[in-house]
Order: sequence, then structure tokens, then C-alpha cells
Amino acid sequence: MAEYLDACRLRAQGWSITAIAGHLGRDRKTVRSYLAGERVPGVRASTEDAFLVFLPYCRRRLEDDPHLQASVLFDEVVELGYGGGYSTFTRALRRHRVRPSCGLCHLGPPPGPTGPRGRAVEEIRFRWIPLGRSRSAPPGGDHVHLLTGTLAGSSDAGRWRGVLVDTADFPHVVEGVDEVLRRLGGTAPRWCFDRATPLRCPATGRLTPAMARVGRYYGAEVELDRARCADEDAEVAALRRWWSDAAHGAGEAEAQVLVDRLALRSDRRATTADRVPAGRAPTERAPVERVPAPRTVLGGPGSLCELPGSPYPVRLRVRRVVGPAGLVPFRGNFYSVPPDLAGVVVEVSRRLDETHLSIGTTAGAVIACHELAPRGAGLTVAGGLEIVGLGGSTRHRPVEVRPCPSAGIRRPLSAEATAEAERLRGLNRVPRPAPAARG
Repeated sequence: MAEYLDACRLRAQGWSITAIAGHLGRDRKTVRSYLAGERVPGVRASTEDAFLVFLPYCRRRLEDDPHLQASVLFDEVVELGYGGGYSTFTRALRRHRVRPSCGLCHLGPPPGPTGPRGRAVEEIRFRWIPLGRSRSAPPGGDHVHLLTGTLAGSSDAGRWRGVLVDTADFPHVVEGVDEVLRRLGGTAPRWCFDRATPLRCPATGRLTPAMARVGRYYGAEVELDRARCADEDAEVAALRRWWSDAAHGAGEAEAQVLVDRLALRSDRRATTADRVPAGRAPTERAPVERVPAPRTVLGGPGSLCELPGSPYPVRLRVRRVVGPAGLVPFRGNFYSVPPDLAGVVVEVSRRLDETHLSIGTTAGAVIACHELAPRGAGLTVAGGLEIVGLGGSTRHRPVEVRPCPSAGIRRPLSAEATAEAERLRGLNRVPRPAPAARG
């Protein structure tokens, strides 16, 4: 209702529909329908019953052809009498998890939960929390951010994990998302990011299209959380105080260990509080970090869906200065290059699904390749040095993802799908299409 009043006020001031939609972060058609009086504020239009009639046909078509485009399927159901819009139709496909998964191209939803209670985690809520610059970072270094993922929607609700991210570009944030998921032990069918995330496009107010592709790789639907509550603001403030008191002066690896320990202690505190018998006051415990414990009972990772074997194949790049001994610092380790390059700015490049990294010039010429050392191990990696050459630019090619062999092959309607189509035509009294004229 508050947004509706804001839209009416802005419209009275002469704002256009596009400007109001961009300011409120809503779709233009939604804003136009409310201002025109076609929809009532606070009453959500229900189109679930209209789609349920076509659900068996959609399941049969996608079981026969998992790579069938949603636009093609939408045209088919419209011919059979479906009266909803395309966006409503695609949301219903995702909500009912109609498209079967494909193990070759990670298409469709991940396998269902295998937890003992059979109740899946509905979503993971990601929050992007700026923490400031670490004292151990070099002068002018990047600021540290904490990316947290909290489970919601089941008995696991409230369990969270966090990862420290020092660069707010797309590859580093995707890497942080993958690390959070692997710390949680799986993924959920829906991800929800807060408005502070760097993955949000400033012009449109929506998540970048590239993040939707990342979600499809993990089998999740990505959304932007537009609501904020006082409890979340209090938890963010508590995490910032904890960072200032406990981990602000720690190194990169040590600070991440402290974040992991804090999340595990939150699990134990919530589990202990749940075991207190009814009518009996809990015993006093020693004070811990000033971070509020989760408010619900915590379970194990069994209700989460399985993750892909490797992270999303995106390439991250950072620039470093070669040290006096020909060593390049990266993620708490040092990688060797020729000593005559001391003082030169180089680019460290690594694809997330690979176990090696490359060091090259800022123009893209590769200087050396090394096996990736464990993060924060303090190792000096000199073996496996491979000089490729500095003559011409060999800029890294974009990430190549092999297409699924079954994609792009149009399959005709099966006998079951044809029978279901005939049932829908009779139910909706839709005439059968006339046969094409022969030339």
C-alpha cells in the first residue's frame, strides 16, 4: 500500500510510468495496472488455478524434451486455451519444478532433498555486509566484505555461513557464493539477495542477467529481496561490531577461520537453547561474541540439494606487483616469475573450476603458470614454472561451455502429449488447427 501511495504521488507530480517503475523497482506493467485502477492494492491476483489445468501437459512435454524452450511451450498452451501472460507462465514452471534436470548442462532444478524429515529448504538469503578495510591489508588495499548465506523455509532455517570477499566484482562474488554453498553443504531452489549486493544493476535496480545464468548452473532461481526488517539490521550491526572487536586485525586466512568458528558456535547455541525443557529456565552461560543467535531450530545439511562437482566456470583477475625476489603475492601465497620483472604490475588469472593459475602482463601475454596452493598457506610456489612468452598478446578467451548434445533438437509430440492436448481442446472448447495447405 505504501508503494501504491508513492506511485500515485509521483504520478501527480508528472513522473512517467517508466520513471516510477525504476524508482520503486517494479515492472512497468504492474505500475500501469495499479495506476489505471485495474488492480486493487494489497490483493494479489491469483492465476494458479488457470495453470494447474495445463500442468500435466507441460510435464509431459518437458519430460519428452527437457530442452524445449519456454517460449515454444507457451505458444503451445496458448493455442490450447491458456490465458495467462508469459512471465506468469514461466514463474509457474519454476514454482512447480516442471522441467526435469539434465546432468550434462545443469538445466532444470537439482535433485530433491534426501533429508530424514523430507522438508526442503525453500531459499537461501544472501547478505552483502561491508566491513571496512582490514588492518593487515596493504595501504590502498581493497575493503573487506562479508557475504553470508542463511537458510530459510524449513527446520534448517537460521543456519548460516559466511565468506570474506575483498573485491566486489562479479567473479569474486560468484566465488563467494560457491564457497558459502559448500560450507552450508548444498543449495536451495531459490536464492534471495539483499539490495546491497554488487550484483544489482544500478540503472534497472534488478540483478544482472549473468547472475541468472549462475543460478541455473546450480539449479536455483535468483531473486532480489526488496524487504528489510529491524532484526536483519540488528544482526548486520552486530556482525560489524564483532569484526571490529575480534577479527579486524587478523590476516586473511585467520579472519576466515574466525568467521567459520562464529557460524559453528551459532549452530551450537541454537541447538542448546532448543534442548532446554519447557518451564525450566536455561542455565547461564559464558558471554560470547555479540552476534544474535538464530531464532529457530537448526538441522543438518540433509535437506539441501546437491551441488555441482565444480564451481561456476568464471575467470577472476587481480593485479599484483612483482616483489624484489620475483615473487607475486596471491591469496596468502607467493608465486615465482623471472626476477628481472621485479616491480612490474602483472595480472593473476584463475578460472574457478581449474586447479592452476596463470600470471601475465596487463595486456594479456602469459608469463607463467602454477598449480594453485591452498589459500593462506604461506607457501612459495616455484615448481612448474612455464614461460610462454611476452611477444604478442594472448588474452584469455571467454569461458567455453560445451553444449549439451540433446540441446537444439526439436522433438515431435509424443502419443501421451497429443492425447493430453486433445483433452485440453475439449475442455476449453478450442477448435483443432486446420492442416497446412500443400503447395
